[in-house]
Formats: sequence, structure tokens, C-alpha cells
Amino acid sequence: MAHAVSDPFGQGPLPWLRGSEHYFDDTGQVVPWYVDHAPQPGATNPGVTHLAASGAPIPAPRTSGPRTADDVHRQIKGFTSTGAAAPGEAIDFHITVDPPQQFTVDVYRIGHYGGDGASKITTSPRLSGIVQPAPLTADRTVSCHHWWLSWRLQIPSFWNVGAYVAVLTTLDGYRSHIPFTVRDSEPADLLLLLPDITWQAYNLYPEDGRTGASLYHAWDEEGRLLGESEAATTVSFDRPYAGAGLPLHVGHAYDFIRWAERYGYDLAYADTRDLHAGRVDPTRYRGLVFPGHDEYWSANMRRTTEQAREHGTSLVFLSANTMYWQVELSPSASGVPDRLLTCRKRRGPGKPALWREIDRPEQQLLGIQYAGRVPEPHPLVVRNADHWLWEATGAHEGDEIENLVAGEADRYYPRTALPEHQDRILLAHSPYRDGERARRHQETSLYRAPSGALVFASGTFAWSPALDRPGHVDPRVQRATANLLDRICKRD
Repeated sequence: MAHAVSDPFGQGPLPWLRGSEHYFDDTGQVVPWYVDHAPQPGATNPGVTHLAASGAPIPAPRTSGPRTADDVHRQIKGFTSTGAAAPGEAIDFHITVDPPQQFTVDVYRIGHYGGDGASKITTSPRLSGIVQPAPLTADRTVSCHHWWLSWRLQIPSFWNVGAYVAVLTTLDGYRSHIPFTVRDSEPADLLLLLPDITWQAYNLYPEDGRTGASLYHAWDEEGRLLGESEAATTVSFDRPYAGAGLPLHVGHAYDFIRWAERYGYDLAYADTRDLHAGRVDPTRYRGLVFPGHDEYWSANMRRTTEQAREHGTSLVFLSANTMYWQVELSPSASGVPDRLLTCRKRRGPGKPALWREIDRPEQQLLGIQYAGRVPEPHPLVVRNADHWLWEATGAHEGDEIENLVAGEADRYYPRTALPEHQDRILLAHSPYRDGERARRHQETSLYRAPSGALVFASGTFAWSPALDRPGHVDPRVQRATANLLDRICKRD
């Protein structure tokens, strides 16, 4: 099960903070970003499984504690009928439990709570679980839209907006998760956009060796994992996430959230489908923050984001390979809008799926664009250290910030048009070796649009983890990010 995200709630609210980090790419060869709670083979100390990135020992799991549900036995799995809702609205949960038994739902909010990464907000009553019908499949598209309603969460008006995780636990101790967002129309300095469209593109549910499919992979009749040419072209939001129920890349968004809430930034929250559907107005905010891997964009998303920039709303892209594929959203079989995600990539007739292939390269919005994968982490090399972004960071020209170029990287393409700008600067220029050992480089970009909006692109997957993930925190990145957000929020 190379793609599933295991249970990060097994030892407290957010114990992935104790785990080591491994970066991953689009090939699907993924090593999770949390600690593996399974005992290590040959371990001689019964009280320690292995060491975290910091070198601190990680306690062995409680043998009587919760066990992670899987996609083969489906002990407990679920999804919500909508990704985000506002206080006063409801979120419907569709959950399967096998064997049928009672279960509970604990709802956590991600944030900074005296050092904890989440706080339990509420617990459901004991609910009756049933075995839902098998997922429906058509042309590699897997959907559970026919599952019965299991629980309706009425969001109280006093709940804070934010990123939430519902933790599902059966009476016999199996556990799974469902992420969702509570958004609001109240004004704030910054609007955080959780990349649920990209999360779904990577979702291989069910990872059963038979029916699951993502935009990257599917299974053949012998249970072998097939590549992109045999993958789905349409995936459904009406299904759980694979493994323990959390998306790949979700930790990068949570890293930013914990750091930003710790330092008191005024955040509003929404999903990228909210941006697509026009449920949020980006021009009401000083800045939009895209905190994690955000590879799949619809035309509506791009148009709305460009309009926000032209209005004067700043843009902060904290990952790499942003806005690479163009996608379409369509209704489910039951007519619910934006429940099917389609990206044909390079297969079949129709318009090209890469933004750069329709003469609208990402660089025209970001200032840089996707260059390739980074097989092993490399240092980010500081450039233009006298710029205000690096002020008070202690960084000097040519300094290396270890392991900050990782996962995937962006760079400036000299032959590709730049966006209109008043001024523009590259704040890092970092050599690395690609999978063929060829020498390449990463760059970090900042420009000011004619409207006065700032547009920052980190150009690496590793920026958000450097904000608040033990073993990866770098004070220089923290300070540089604060310099950027303070200027956007007019704090300086």
C-alpha cells in the first residue's frame, strides 16, 4: 500500500510531529510524512520503535490502542458530501463499517494549542454503523455516491473557521479519518486555500489491488499497479481517501496552519473548489495563501486568482509544481456540482491539459514554473540577501539552507513570458541533481504586480515543513515568511 497515509492520530492529536520526513514525487513511490507506528523488524528495545528526524526516540505504540482501517477490509471508511461548509450549515458523513457495529466521530481542529497541533472540538454520540454497498466503477472512475447518510454534523455558529479532521473509531478499535473545512464570509487578512482538488487527483481509493484508481495509477487483473497511461481520467470526490483517510500532501498545509496560528495571523479558510465555484471572493483579502502542493487548477481558479492579483490581492505559493495541469469539474451522477474531477493529461483527443501547452504557462502567474523532481533533498542557496524578505533572518549571500530544495522544484524560464510587474527578484538559486544525475537548479521568486500585489513562489516542496515540523524547522524560513506576510498584512 504505497500510497496510503497511515494513522497520525494514534498517539495523541497530531503525533506525525514526532515523525521523520520523506519527500515524494508524482511517480507514486511515496514514503509517508508521519511516523510509521508499526514496530521495526529486529528492534531490541520494546519501548522504542525508531528515531525521529531530531534523533529523539519515538515511543512504541500501545498494543491495545486504535488500529488503522484499510481499504481491503474497510473496517471503517468515510467521506463528506461537501468539502467545506460555513458555521450554521451542515456536513453529511457517509461511512461504511465492517463488521457492522457502533462507532464514534471525534472532531479535531488543526491549529496551535499550547504546543499541540490540534484540539478536540466535539464528539458524536455512539452511531450505528452498517456495511455500505461496494464502490461503483465506470471507466476507472470509482464512486461511493450511493452510500447512505451515516451522520449529519450541524456546525454551530460559534465554531472557528479552519481545517478540521473527523476521526472515526469503531467499538472494536479501528480508526479512519475524514478532513473537511469550515469557511466563513467574514473578512480577514489572509485567505488560506486548502488544495482539495490536488488531494483528490492523487487519491487511489480503494487501495485493494483491484478497483482503486487515481489520475496517476490503477490496478490490473493481477493486482499490479499500473502507471499514468492506464490511470483514471476522471476521479470522484464521493469516496474516502485511501489508507487511513487523509490525503497525500495534507501535512504541508497543516504545517503552515500551525505556524500561522501560533503567531496570530488573521486567517480565513476555504477549499480550492470554493475558489473554483465562486463561493469566496479573494478580493476581500490582503493575500491568498496556497500552503501545499497545488498542481491541478481549473480555468475558473486561474481566472479568479488573476483577477484578485489585478485587484491588489497578494499571492503566496509555498510549494512547487503549482498550476501544472488544467482540469474540469462536473456534477456527480446525482447532480451535485463539482463532485467529478477530469484531467485527460496526454491521452485521447481534446485540448492539451498542461497550462504551458495552451500558451498560458504557469510562470505568467507565479513568476517561475515547474522544472522537475528532486530525488534527494539539496540546500537552498540564498540570493539577493540584502532584500527585505531576508531581513533579520541572519542569511547572507550564498548561504545554504540545508534540505530546503526537496520533492519538486520550480525555476525561472528565460524564454517564457513573465507577468507584468513593477519589480521582480529571484531570492534563491539552488543547484541540484535530477534523477539522471543531470545538474539543474531551483529558484525562489517574488514580484510586484502593477496593482501593487506581491506574488511569492517558494519553488520547493520543503518550505512549509520548515515552518513548524520538528526536525525540519528553520528559523530563517520562519522569519522570511513572516517578513512576507507582515508586509502583505501591512504590519510593518
